[in-house]
Amino acid sequence: MQIPFTVENREDTAVYNGKLGIWLFLASEVMLFGALFSSYIFLRVGSTNWPDGSSILNIPMATFNTVVLITSSITMVMSWVGLMEKNYKKFSLYMFSTILLGTIFLVVKYFEYTAKFEHHLFPSTNTFLAIYYTLTGLHVIHILGGLIVNGYHLLFGKKMWETEPQRFTNRIEVSGLYWHFVDLVWIFLFPLLYLL
Repeated sequence: MQIPFTVENREDTAVYNGKLGIWLFLASEVMLFGALFSSYIFLRVGSTNWPDGSSILNIPMATFNTVVLITSSITMVMSWVGLMEKNYKKFSLYMFSTILLGTIFLVVKYFEYTAKFEHHLFPSTNTFLAIYYTLTGLHVIHILGGLIVNGYHLLFGKKMWETEPQRFTNRIEVSGLYWHFVDLVWIFLFPLLYLL
C-alpha cells in the first residue's frame, strides 16, 4: 500500500504524512539514545571508581556549545516563521544562521576532541571516555545529518518554494522538529557527561 503525499492534515491522523513520519523516526531515535543513556547510568552506578568527568572534559567549551545549539533552535524556528510570513529572504537569513551555528558547534567539538587525543585520552582509556565518545560522536553524526538537510533546503529550496510553497514550508517544519530533537539530546548530554 502506498501512502500518498499530503500537504494538509489528514483526517485519520490529524497531521500531514511528513510530520507523522518524522515523529515516528524521532520515537526510534528516543529509543536509541534512551538505551545509551540507560547504559551510562547502569555502568556509572555499578562502578566503584568512576572518573570525574569535569576533570577530563572542557566545561567552558561545552557550555559555549550549549548556548550555540539553543540559539540554533531559535534561528530554525525563525526560518520556518519566515516561510509562514511568505518571506523567503527571512527564511534564507535564519536558515543560514542555523547552519552557521551548527557548523560552529562542530568546529568547537573538533577542537575538544583533538585536545583529548593530544593528551592520550581515547575511548580505550576508560569506560567513561568510551561512553563519552560514543554519545557525543553519535550526536555529532546527527548534527551533520541536520546540516546536510538544512543546507540542501537553503541551496535548492527556492524552486519548490515558488512552485509548492506549502510543501516546502512543511519540509522546513519537519527539518525543524529533527533539529530540535538533536538540540534536546545535547541538553541531556551536557549535564550528564560534563557536570555530574
